[in-house]
Amino acid sequence: MLVFFVLLIVSIENGLVGYMPSLAELENPQSAVSSEVFAADGTILGRYYVLDRSNSKYHEISPNIVKALLATEDVRFYDHAGIDPVATIAIPFYVLLHKKRGSSTITQQLAKNLFPRKSGSTLSLPFMKLKEWVLAVKLERNLTKNEIITLYLNTVPFGDNVYGIKNASMTFYNKMPDSIAIDEAAVLVGMLKGNTIYNPRTRPKRARERRNVVLEQMYKSNYITEAQLATLKAQETPLDYHKIDYHDGIAPYFRQVVEQYVKNAIKDLTKPDGTPYDIYKDGLKIYTTIDMRMQRYAEEAVQEHLTDLQKQFLAQPGYVDGSIWKRKGNVQNILMNAIKSSDRYQMLRNQDMTEEKAIAAMRKPIKMKIFAWNKGRTKDTVMSPIDSIKYMKLFLQAGFMAMDPFTGEVRAWVGGIDHNFFMYDHVNINTKRQVGSTIKPLLYSFAIDNGFSPCGILSTAPQEFPTLPEPYDAGGSDEGDIPMKTALAKSINNAALYILKQVGIEPFVDFAHKCGVSSRMDPVPSVALGVSDVSLYEMLGAYSMFPNGGMHTDPFFLVKIEDKNGMPIKNFAAKQKELINKNTAFKMVKMMRGVVNAGTGGRLRYRYGIHNDVAGKTGTTNNQADAWFIGYTPQLLAGVWVGCDDREFRFRSERLGQGAAAALPIWAYFMKRVYADPKTGILPNKTFDQPEGFDDCEAEPTFIDAVTEPAPDVDVEEKVAPVEDDVYR
Repeated sequence: MLVFFVLLIVSIENGLVGYMPSLAELENPQSAVSSEVFAADGTILGRYYVLDRSNSKYHEISPNIVKALLATEDVRFYDHAGIDPVATIAIPFYVLLHKKRGSSTITQQLAKNLFPRKSGSTLSLPFMKLKEWVLAVKLERNLTKNEIITLYLNTVPFGDNVYGIKNASMTFYNKMPDSIAIDEAAVLVGMLKGNTIYNPRTRPKRARERRNVVLEQMYKSNYITEAQLATLKAQETPLDYHKIDYHDGIAPYFRQVVEQYVKNAIKDLTKPDGTPYDIYKDGLKIYTTIDMRMQRYAEEAVQEHLTDLQKQFLAQPGYVDGSIWKRKGNVQNILMNAIKSSDRYQMLRNQDMTEEKAIAAMRKPIKMKIFAWNKGRTKDTVMSPIDSIKYMKLFLQAGFMAMDPFTGEVRAWVGGIDHNFFMYDHVNINTKRQVGSTIKPLLYSFAIDNGFSPCGILSTAPQEFPTLPEPYDAGGSDEGDIPMKTALAKSINNAALYILKQVGIEPFVDFAHKCGVSSRMDPVPSVALGVSDVSLYEMLGAYSMFPNGGMHTDPFFLVKIEDKNGMPIKNFAAKQKELINKNTAFKMVKMMRGVVNAGTGGRLRYRYGIHNDVAGKTGTTNNQADAWFIGYTPQLLAGVWVGCDDREFRFRSERLGQGAAAALPIWAYFMKRVYADPKTGILPNKTFDQPEGFDDCEAEPTFIDAVTEPAPDVDVEEKVAPVEDDVYR
């Protein structure tokens, strides 16, 4: 019998009875290989891991955690070689007494975590157990005790799909693992017995009971005194819950988009062994088009402008005194929906609290971290969860994207103001907002390509449409009949309606879709004023035809995906098609240059000192809920959107909320940084190339010398074209 047992152990160790990891795998054990994301210059932007797993080194883990683990899971850890003989011999006695007791050592549990059991029959269970014993012994031979503890704590699952002690510490207590207190360590280690049953967020009562069991074990192991035990058991262990997102660092919104895009791109592809690729386990190498310099400049530009703009926003009546929250109707609905969708409310309801009691509990002040426009982007404070929701709702958000209009390569992507607090991406194709007057260049180019001239005269009178009971007056009729180039520079709404009536609503909608606008555009007269919800991503793709000589280029941000060995899996390239001819494109360049030189985008010149060859268009939607600016140089195209996530919260004056004031400055700050850095390759003196044989009237209005504007505090948009409320600009 003994000989048979020895032969069985030898067979297991040599892989004759099922798979046995190699020595190399045991010396360098890992649950998965992270995938890496690279910028255009080869810099690593970030990595994708298995779930929420992150690693800590032994010296980065509090002794409180180690002691709680040893006292609860393996008191003789430093005395055995992977298998605890005392616990093993005791197994039959516990079976006879019908008592459950874990006999696996930490090393055995680690072996099971790294190399999980496969499902099998009851008869195969003893062989699996023997295999774990062999693995445990081999781990002990090849790793130190501290390495085993560290590896174990880095791989075990905690509540809320959090893996690893670092993520658990940060998620439940907002601390690094080296700062965890004794009672917090007891809660975390207690979760290992059942990460759902003893989750302190969803099951606080059970978690506290389990914490006390761990504390008692720590006392029995002489890790804490009797006085400490009594004190710790009597006190609460409050959570500082903050679900960790490991998309920190540069371009977090972009990396989040890439993550989803890659998962979709590889879903039907298989590895040589026939199994599907896994972005979290297979060590993929993902190459993107992001320019690290431009990305950094974009993030800095957003911060520079919104830090100041946010102060002006909150200084408005209704916001400065909080009276906005006393209004009935939409504001109350927004607040209640936000309360009920919050994690804290859901946690309270899961504790069998009534809705009334849960909301009452959320009115009580607690310690928390909130977003702030300071160096650390956060501050500690005391406020009620409901007040924190109100506070966060009133932050202006931004979306910024820059691309090469010729190649389609996305160079910078800023989806919001802070990914830790506001994870909603305002750039990607699924995030749509009313575009306002930024839609007008598409309408104008469609008209010019069909015979209109920039110097042709347009009516600004209210326009009649068969679907409307009376003439549609969207503003600007006091301008009289004006040249097309002036109408675009001043962004006259009635002129856009006049053009739409001439070219036809449905033909224009079809053209916009050909330009890359995949969003729904209802065939109504206000489509010419930007009533449609369209993403920033789509709008930049549509604008690419202007600097690119009439060629539309789809934006793209992935170059290729390789496996962990550098073998290609999938390649990506831009898609191009001609939409308008070169002459039409250059006419639009000149007209949109007029927007900057003499129209609604004039502050680029007189306030921000951008004297380079640029063109663009501002946009402002109803009641200043959305502010836009899309501009381009001979080499680069970039666009900005600014607004609150809920359109109910907006600037009350066009002076602050128009596209020229709320969005354009971000574009200006970005371009000033880009121009100042020769390594970006964007040349300050580069000019737009005029097509050979180009012959047209002067397509740029010159009615304002914006460069020498004597009163920089007066908004050009207001000066040249005052507008009424509820008008799309």
